Amino acid sequence: MTKWHQLAEQVLEGKELTDEQALAVLNSPDEELLDLLQAAYKVRSHYYGNKVKLNMIINTKSGLCPENCGYCSQSIRSTAPIEKYKMMDKESILEGAKRAYELQAGTYCIVASGRGPSNKEVERVTEAVKEIKEKYQLKVCACLGLLKPEQAAKLKEAGVDRYNHNLNTSAGHHEQITTTHTYDDRVQTVNTVKESGISPCSGVIIGMKEQKEDVVSMARSLRVLDADSIPVNFLHAIDGTPLEGTDELNPRYCLKVLCLFRFINPAKEIRISGGREVNLGSLQPLGLYPANSIFVGDYLTTAGQETTADHKMIEEMGFEVEFASAQEEQPVI
Repeated sequence: MTKWHQLAEQVLEGKELTDEQALAVLNSPDEELLDLLQAAYKVRSHYYGNKVKLNMIINTKSGLCPENCGYCSQSIRSTAPIEKYKMMDKESILEGAKRAYELQAGTYCIVASGRGPSNKEVERVTEAVKEIKEKYQLKVCACLGLLKPEQAAKLKEAGVDRYNHNLNTSAGHHEQITTTHTYDDRVQTVNTVKESGISPCSGVIIGMKEQKEDVVSMARSLRVLDADSIPVNFLHAIDGTPLEGTDELNPRYCLKVLCLFRFINPAKEIRISGGREVNLGSLQPLGLYPANSIFVGDYLTTAGQETTADHKMIEEMGFEVEFASAQEEQPVI
């Protein structure tokens, strides 16, 4: 048994990786990559078999954000030529849900730019969510920024299943990425969501000039937070943002990161998220060995690959869309 399979056995026995083991995953030789992926798949298949969860994003409010996050084309520091608009109307959000259902996405993610939602924006989302729940067999995730307890309670009451608020990076690297809110602000929102009874979704962005020790710290922090779903984004450096031109990643390292997140958070939904097309390239299918979830369709301000290509990739790899078997019941249109 190789050391990577011994590591997988250790994880399945409930033991945590040491810092030395975690860094060894990230520093592993490329010639051991297939063995590492197979070991991560052993853990992934134990909890999820060959099922793949699909998620779809709708950007309901674009740009107009006062925060200074260095990676984001929607921030006040960005000069990227993106489309900017205020919160969509309810009908547009419902149309997105219909599209998500047709794409066999199990989770529909309602995202809005900004530091945090106004009460009016929360009301718009809750009105839409109530109708989505009546019409479609979808889980709904909201991602609206820093959240107050009373706002979280309203989202829960309306039927929101999950709330996303990413840590993005490690506590030690946070001030290199943004200074208009703190790392603790982000942690507090995840805890507020948990206290309201909504499932917490929180993830990271890899490739923002962090150290490998930061990557290990991110994975451990999400374990401590007990996030149910962990989106792993790989930086797609957008012209006009402070991180413009940053190019630190290669596909093999990205796969090692996904394996590390599986080993440290073995029973959680690990989702290959933004930047997978750019950073994983032709190795995207191998990401399904450690990860059990992907986004389909476009992202917030960048394009994803054709959804038909995603379905084909999943099928050709011998995996199965988890939501596909639940499509027999027709929605009420």
